[in-house]
Amino acid sequence: MELRGNKVVLRPVADGDPEILDRIVREPEVAAWWSPPDDYEDALAVVHQGKVIGLVQYAEESDPEFRRAGIDIFLTAKRHGEGLGADTVRTLARWLVEEKGHHRLTIDPAAANATAIRCYGRVGFKPVGVMRAYWRNHRTGVWEDGLLMDLLADELT
Repeated sequence: MELRGNKVVLRPVADGDPEILDRIVREPEVAAWWSPPDDYEDALAVVHQGKVIGLVQYAEESDPEFRRAGIDIFLTAKRHGEGLGADTVRTLARWLVEEKGHHRLTIDPAAANATAIRCYGRVGFKPVGVMRAYWRNHRTGVWEDGLLMDLLADELT
């Protein structure tokens, strides 16, 4: 599977990618919000101009009464601010809606991660509410708030 956005290509994680992704997730700007992934199942490498610049993953709820998918993403700090995150999220979101049949997508950034929240808003995600003490910061051990955001299929920009 390979998904093409306007600026990025999303493809399965290949040999050699985990080492690159491990370096990226340890960058201070990325490590502030992410701990190293346990595995790369349901994850895609984010490629820009032939280089791996990050990871996007998804999770699907298959219960027909609650069917939805969730998205998580990290990109190297060297490429922040170039619209690559929004292109990545939009590309995966389109695939989850058009090919996988999801009518609703969720994303749950740290409530303090204003950059990520703006990025997801550009794709059409809207704040639903703050989830108190939602995620444990792996650097400090402190439970921190998350922001639940969702996107309905017809709101995808």
